[in-house]
Amino acid sequence: MATAYGEAATNDEDVDILGLSASIVAAYVAQNTVARTAIPDLIRSVHGALSSLGSPTAEAPTERTKPAVPVSRSVQRDYIVCLEDGKRLKMLKRYLRTHYDMSPEAVS
Repeated sequence: MATAYGEAATNDEDVDILGLSASIVAAYVAQNTVARTAIPDLIRSVHGALSSLGSPTAEAPTERTKPAVPVSRSVQRDYIVCLEDGKRLKMLKRYLRTHYDMSPEAVS
């Protein structure tokens, strides 16, 4: 009996996701110009996105990355070397924020 209940719950969830997908696509198509041939792809995309919301995402294992240059040689008189890619810079803070979306707190 547990299987039947589990299947019923899954079917109810599928119906809910299908209904939500239809509502979202209908609202989008009502406000935007969409080619008829693109609607099935839009439905699949929305349905896939809604279906994946309940499933946990697998996080990649965090590994310590090897610096591009040895840390001892990263600070020089005229420049600082980015340990992520080895680029020589005068100002590291902005470079890390724009290229790697890293804050100074994330670096330390």
